[in-house]
Amino acid sequence: MTDVLRRGRASLAFAFLVQGVAFALLVTRIPAIQDRYGVSDALLPVFLAAVPILAGLGSVATERLVRRVPPSRVLRWSQPVVLLSLLGVGAGEHMAVLAGALAVFGLAVGALDASMNMLGVSLQRAYGRSIMLGFHAAYSLGGIVGASLAWVGAHWELALWVSYLPVVLVLMPAALAGSRWYVDGDAGPQGEKAAGESGAGSFRWLLPLCLVMTVAYIGDSTVSNWSAKYLQDVLGSSEQMATVPYNVYMVTTLLGRVIGDFGVRRFGAVAVVRGGALVAAGGFGVVAVAPGAWVGMLGFTLLGLGLCVLVPQTFAAAGRRAHELHGPGASDAAVARLNVFNYVGFLIGSPLVGALGDAWSYRGAMLVPMVLVLVTLVYARSFAPQPDRYGGGHERPRTADVGRGSNGL
Repeated sequence: MTDVLRRGRASLAFAFLVQGVAFALLVTRIPAIQDRYGVSDALLPVFLAAVPILAGLGSVATERLVRRVPPSRVLRWSQPVVLLSLLGVGAGEHMAVLAGALAVFGLAVGALDASMNMLGVSLQRAYGRSIMLGFHAAYSLGGIVGASLAWVGAHWELALWVSYLPVVLVLMPAALAGSRWYVDGDAGPQGEKAAGESGAGSFRWLLPLCLVMTVAYIGDSTVSNWSAKYLQDVLGSSEQMATVPYNVYMVTTLLGRVIGDFGVRRFGAVAVVRGGALVAAGGFGVVAVAPGAWVGMLGFTLLGLGLCVLVPQTFAAAGRRAHELHGPGASDAAVARLNVFNYVGFLIGSPLVGALGDAWSYRGAMLVPMVLVLVTLVYARSFAPQPDRYGGGHERPRTADVGRGSNGL
């Protein structure tokens, strides 16, 4: 059974990495996609907003789907769909093809994100200790790899399909091969009934975690969409230097997640979340008052270290609490509902900062996500594992209660 857990953990980490590569290849080549299809600046925000909206719908659909099929099966088939739709974005020539490919990409990404985190939460429960941050570290690593591949494609002026095709040809068979070792949780008839009959009221405890998830992605989308413009237009950096903060942010996000599980085991989830919120708020504060580009990059570095722990711990807390309150199976429903607020934060963050920057100032706009991140401190107790703890010297013994392996389905 230990080998089952290890293989399940490695294969799921690879799925997170593949998703990081795919998403980075899409978002970092948006200008090239815009040029290929002749998408106007006025129409581009519509396309960009459609992806997270459809991803939210995909996540909601996954909550219902996993009552009938295990999350491993959803992940096994949604990941190839994501990769193929990415290739469709790169290979098409007409606007209708772009719209269709992005629609499929969005729906599949919602199912993929939800099912990946469902499996991560259940596997962490089987391990009896914090491993969730490691999965998200793999996603961050994939994002760095994908962004680097996108840079190569842009540097050599490769056609989009030429950049995407080798990635799909390599990653899709590897992901399908790895999917045979996915490990599902311990959902049984009682858990399926609990997940299916839970009304909105029974999940009211999830609302604070939904707020934290939204805030985390408002912060993340602020860095993704505004760091380069802020450094160049507000802090007076060169165009080349303006591309550095996001890369620094991604690297520090990776480093923070690599060591984050050890912090949870040693100090507990509540302390790690509080620390991350304080560091992230400090990062926004440094960015807001930075006198120059180098200090601004220090702020974005702090943001990576602080924000990186919030999302994985929010998923872990939701799955654990649902399991405690409603029994096996309810964890998947909680993760799917929480995942929707990933996309809500993404939709809010960039327009919010842009509107405040235009109406007021971009320095002042950076104070808004700073205040929102501090709200996490109010709800930090929602991350406390009860009655079991994954940190603070109270780890559960490792267990082999991993339920169904996907290769037996």
